[in-house]
Amino acid sequence: MPSINEICVISNQVQRSLKTADKLLNKLQSRGFVATDHVTPHTDLIISIGGDGSFLGVMHKLNYPEIPVLSINTGHLGFFSEINPDEIDLLLDSLSSKSYFLEEMTPLKADISTEEGLSSVWAINEVVIRSSMVKAIHLKIQVNDQLIQRFSGDGVIVSTSAGSTAYSYSAGGSIVDPRLNVLQLTPMAPINTNSYRCFTSSVIFPPDACIQITPEREPEGYVVVSADGIDFAQEYFKLIEVSLAERRIKMLRLKQHDFWNKVVKKFL
Repeated sequence: MPSINEICVISNQVQRSLKTADKLLNKLQSRGFVATDHVTPHTDLIISIGGDGSFLGVMHKLNYPEIPVLSINTGHLGFFSEINPDEIDLLLDSLSSKSYFLEEMTPLKADISTEEGLSSVWAINEVVIRSSMVKAIHLKIQVNDQLIQRFSGDGVIVSTSAGSTAYSYSAGGSIVDPRLNVLQLTPMAPINTNSYRCFTSSVIFPPDACIQITPEREPEGYVVVSADGIDFAQEYFKLIEVSLAERRIKMLRLKQHDFWNKVVKKFL
């Protein structure tokens, strides 16, 4: 594994996180590491301190850096987190002895075509397409140009394997092992009547799938596309294409990392 010398520590403003950051910075310096609070051309590792929301915010702010990232959990679920604050010494020992590995995650990319042009958003967990008003949205959903369904309901969630334990799970989606590089489409409050027939469970697609979403009737004028909880209002969208991005995110993992152990502790 490559050596890690310079480490950037980024914390949210919660008191516990700030105290953890101070403790970590002092210990890093005492161990001979170069510790900063900002990314430089020489940064070998980024450490995010906070919850999953803080981690996602750091990734969005830094535009999904190629530098490996590790998260210390001072929040609640902490699915992206590798250690808790009381395990800082374990982390430093692992960094010094190179007892770690890099795990890659593939984010989503959503290309949005409107009357004003083309824009793109990225997400680690999920992309959500929903109405910005309290009314049903009517969508035509295709995958690689093949019609899958005509959807009516609150909206749809397209999630990564890493995001399967987030919003998608709350909406009834499946938990997917992050080692499987797939896309999951989860309906939100689908309408099932004599007039509308929609899937009521999530559907999982292979990594080369491109999910194409268009208005079923006239252009939808009140649509919000949300990427990891960040909303982007869209007026009269024509087409939204969601697929796995070409870029990769590198998570630094310690030897004891176990996704399913976290699932058991957090959910069961």
